[in-house]
Amino acid sequence: MPHKNSAKKALRKSETRRLHKKTQRSTLRTLIKKFRTTVESDASAEEKQKLFSEVTKKLDQSAAKKLIHANKAARTKSRLAKALAKSLG
Repeated sequence: MPHKNSAKKALRKSETRRLHKKTQRSTLRTLIKKFRTTVESDASAEEKQKLFSEVTKKLDQSAAKKLIHANKAARTKSRLAKALAKSLG
């Protein structure tokens, strides 16, 4: 445990940030899983496209906020786009 006041405050802040990022990361993963199940189901093409745009937007926002690495966001978007194309065509 920290002894100095500044170290105590840093610990509090890092804990708060960790919990906040944890919920955001969980939300992002849930959205990606939802998209993958929608692609595998008999959903309409419009619904798949709409959900794909939501997921890509969320991935871009997460990368911009440094929640995930930019390359990981690009890689995930690429894989999801490939899955979408396979299900549509």
